[in-house]
Amino acid sequence: MKVGFVGLGLMGAPMSRNLLKAGHTVKAWNRTKSKVDAFVADGGEAASSPQDAAEGADVVIIMVTDSPDVQAVVLGEGGVVHGMSSGSVLIDMSTISPEVTREIGATLGEHGVQMLDAPVSGGVLGAQNAALSIMVGGPTDAFERVTPLFEAMGQRITYCGGPGMGQVTKLVNQVIVAGTMAAVSEGLLFGAAAGVDLDAAFKAVSGGAANSWQLENLGAKLLQDDFAPGFMVKLQQKDLRLVLESAKEMNLPMFTTPIVHNMYRAVEGQGHSDEGTQAYIKGLEALAGVKARSEKS
Repeated sequence: MKVGFVGLGLMGAPMSRNLLKAGHTVKAWNRTKSKVDAFVADGGEAASSPQDAAEGADVVIIMVTDSPDVQAVVLGEGGVVHGMSSGSVLIDMSTISPEVTREIGATLGEHGVQMLDAPVSGGVLGAQNAALSIMVGGPTDAFERVTPLFEAMGQRITYCGGPGMGQVTKLVNQVIVAGTMAAVSEGLLFGAAAGVDLDAAFKAVSGGAANSWQLENLGAKLLQDDFAPGFMVKLQQKDLRLVLESAKEMNLPMFTTPIVHNMYRAVEGQGHSDEGTQAYIKGLEALAGVKARSEKS
């Protein structure tokens, strides 16, 4: 397929390259031109604007940060809506508000363009290895049409329902991920305060019912004093804000998520916004006066 791609950040860059590897033609735009230049060096084409990326494309993929960013690159001046043709498909793979997703989709529909919301989970490593979990909402015929693109970027592709339901599913994911990271951090800090051999405790609990992706991957990293981002604290905060906004709209009580959101706010206040979400432990350590690190680190 001929694909327009908008957003060559930590996730978008490897995702767009995986499309190239699968044999698709990809024309990309990014605010930072150096990232476009690097993409061209790998066989892609450069676009001068989101509109330019969309012109002549069968499908346009968006991978940017937040709801206002998607609104700007899709509907703003020089946005993709001005370059897309009737019958084409827009896939927003960002994580944004489900309500904003539906509003954008309705506007695109007036131009004969179908929209899929398809946020992802798996972090930078999943993007690099074409191993993302992709959660899709929108028209089924559009989903079936673009499935080969999803298959070039991910391993688990799940159709979740109508417009906005991909975003809702991603927010479900973020509630569970953030709550699990909080539990992993508290558990390891408890062990550190009690004087247990953290390497032994980690080995023991990761082989039982307490095991999770968060424990195996991010728990292991924080024990080794590794806070490089697979997914940044500031992006997790953005996603939790979306959860809490949606919960408020539904008059839905939530208890754990607001606490986790506030602890991450403290972590941001410590200057760790650009670190990985395993930096949650740093907020707890500051309160407890105890560090949870492996003796080998």
